[in-house]
Amino acid sequence: MEIVENTLDVKVDAFLDQPLFCFFAQQSDDGPRLSPLWFLWEEEIIWNVARLSGRSYPDRVSQYPQTAIAIVDFDSSTGRVEHVGMRGQAVLKPYDEDRAERLFQKYLGEEKSEWPEMFVEFDTDDYRLIKFEPETVVARDQSYPTQ
Repeated sequence: MEIVENTLDVKVDAFLDQPLFCFFAQQSDDGPRLSPLWFLWEEEIIWNVARLSGRSYPDRVSQYPQTAIAIVDFDSSTGRVEHVGMRGQAVLKPYDEDRAERLFQKYLGEEKSEWPEMFVEFDTDDYRLIKFEPETVVARDQSYPTQ
């Protein structure tokens, strides 16, 4: 992974540990597509949980593995605009319950008994993980002063 630019005040790992959305962008037969997804950043890899039925982006991963990801943290009251953009390859992997649980904990909290049922009781055969390996990373602080 090559970090092309980094002007963030925090380490990229710390930025990516926040419960932000990643915008998962791919080519398709009908033109570009974008999917906002929860993600887990582990060992310089982005992981997403992908439902197979009723979703088109898992099929695009197989057809068009070249992917771009954007993650933005924005607060208009303070003028904070921080962005990490990545380009790399995505691939579908078997569902890994432990990794998926770590991803869900990032967004839903440590206590699984307090999670909405849809994240606890589901058919894991209908799910995969998307493994995205960034080739290049741009991390920018584009914040602005507020009055």
